[in-house]
Amino acid sequence: MSAAGFPLVLAPVVAVVLLTVALRPRIVDTVAPRWLAVLRAALATGAFAVLTVEVLGVLRLLTPAAFGVVWLLFVAGCATAAGWRRRFDAASRPAGAAAGWWATLGGFWRTASRGEHLLAGAIGGLLLVELLVALLAAPNNFDSQTYHLPKVERWVAQGDLTFWATAIHRQVTIPPGAEYLLLHLRLFTGGDALYNLVQWAAGVGALLAVARVTAQLGGGRRAQLLTAFVLATTPMVALQATSTQTDLVCAAWVACTATLALDGLRRRAGLGDLLALGAATGLTALTKTSGLLAVGPLLALWGLSQLRLAYADRPAARRGIARTLGASLLIMLVATTVVGPFLGRVYAEFGHPLGPERLRESIPMERHDPQSVLVNALRIGHTALDTPLAPLREVGAAAVVGLAGLIGVEAQDREITFGQEVFPVPSWYPDEDRVAFPLAGALTLIGAVAALSRPARIGPGAAGALRAYALVMVITVVLHTAMIKWQPWGNRLVLYALAASVPLAGLWLDALFRRSPRKSIANEAGGAQRSIAATLAVTVLATCALAGVLAVSYGFPRRLVGAGSIFTTAEWELRFLRRPQWAEEYRWAADAVRATGASRIGLSQRNDDWEYPWWLLLRDADGRPPELLALQSVLDDRPAADPASVDAIVCVNSRELCADLVPSGWRLEFRSHVGYALPPGR
Repeated sequence: MSAAGFPLVLAPVVAVVLLTVALRPRIVDTVAPRWLAVLRAALATGAFAVLTVEVLGVLRLLTPAAFGVVWLLFVAGCATAAGWRRRFDAASRPAGAAAGWWATLGGFWRTASRGEHLLAGAIGGLLLVELLVALLAAPNNFDSQTYHLPKVERWVAQGDLTFWATAIHRQVTIPPGAEYLLLHLRLFTGGDALYNLVQWAAGVGALLAVARVTAQLGGGRRAQLLTAFVLATTPMVALQATSTQTDLVCAAWVACTATLALDGLRRRAGLGDLLALGAATGLTALTKTSGLLAVGPLLALWGLSQLRLAYADRPAARRGIARTLGASLLIMLVATTVVGPFLGRVYAEFGHPLGPERLRESIPMERHDPQSVLVNALRIGHTALDTPLAPLREVGAAAVVGLAGLIGVEAQDREITFGQEVFPVPSWYPDEDRVAFPLAGALTLIGAVAALSRPARIGPGAAGALRAYALVMVITVVLHTAMIKWQPWGNRLVLYALAASVPLAGLWLDALFRRSPRKSIANEAGGAQRSIAATLAVTVLATCALAGVLAVSYGFPRRLVGAGSIFTTAEWELRFLRRPQWAEEYRWAADAVRATGASRIGLSQRNDDWEYPWWLLLRDADGRPPELLALQSVLDDRPAADPASVDAIVCVNSRELCADLVPSGWRLEFRSHVGYALPPGR
């Protein structure tokens, strides 16, 4: 990392800190006002980062200098806003009316119980270990090698966001919200050393958001800690927090939407609330469109609540309805400002805002009859709740397949199953792309049932809001199973719904700890009941903690101990842990091409091959990106490069495909997985 780039890397952090001061809510009875301020600051900074990429992309200024100037101006603006807010608060707040952050934390530590200390310490310890892994581990996520990180390199090489010829359609069709955030780090540091911090920060944001949702649903301090603990120890969260995947970023934006929407249940929304909701919606859509399956119902709940509040004020009901409609339009306008430019480019390229037909048919469900949706839901649930107990997996899978046959649905129907995948698959192993979440999933399901049936028992202070929220989460899950095909790595696709729903688990666990006997039961019986409930809750939490520790310690493909440890594995080998046999072959081919002085290099690859290593290996001595040209293209209006126009060709995985492209007279060298071709004289 360059000395000049380091201060700029800190600019987003400084901006969030300053905006946390500037955007602190003024309403006195706001639930968890400090957490809300942090989340507002994160949304504002995220939206600014995205719009910066879009605007500078149009101007063809995706350069370190341009980004540096823009960020310095933004930080200056944030500092001005924070200073103004501090002066305003000092003039309007009575002396001693509010405690600072450190005083608040000190008060928590003095008054918290031993159990609360343990929960907070466990969460903080996990976050610190994940931060260490995120800083030490090289990006090695499979999808990142194929399309997440190559698109960042392509933007840097082009200086703009225009689409390019490629054999990997996901480089241009999959929403790029998380990659926009990575682009800032790439320009400031010149590399990918800090890429994993984006998802780590998203994990922290998701924990804050779900804790605040728990408070809004009537949960006290212990319930909030339990919620954060369950989510933090979920293996999928622990593993993705050190990754360049995008699911945790999506989950964070969805959780922000959830807590902002719940604010609308009790009070009319102000301008700041509307802007934040619009930003959260737009950022979700720009990161993963599947997150909208939760955002949509949450916004519907918010809108209905705002209408209810409008009708409550009979004399001003008509004006209140018009205000609610206007507020809804403003949310959509802000969201469109964030995601609209990308959707516009996709529409211009493919004639549809959701991309080419192959994308629209590969992941979304193609059948929506109740029987097919039920089978899809059961398969998704089976994969999400998988455990190491193989007999249990086999019995459950047999039951799902048998039920599918009884209701006339083929369990492997291609219209409800991704690609050529076959149900079932083991998903219990702590792999960032597949790992199941049986504990968090089961607790959330139990919490949802309790919230719908007896909300006053687990959320005494907000029974109505709790039941409404649980219903929204059920609708979200139903929508997901009706819209997204089953696939072996589907657990990460449903992470957004788990994160938004986990407050139901925290509230239910908290109810176990405080459960007391009904009416006048003998003290001994009441004590035994409380003891059993508390023992059950402690056992569940201990199991959650063990799952989280194992995921961080021995998870794949980044682990602390064992084969492939971040402490004992070289950086290049760490990047190839999923395909170790490729590591040396990429280097061999790149060294041969670099030795010829080739400047224009053709790429022969297929839809799931790894492109990113070429961007690392073929940079020039000054770190400038190479000129890589696709020799196959799935974009009709972006023709592939003529193989005869390049100085060299690099190939992945298919010698036959490469040989068909190599011009006559060129020399082709190919090992097991990687090859290269050079013209005569090179």
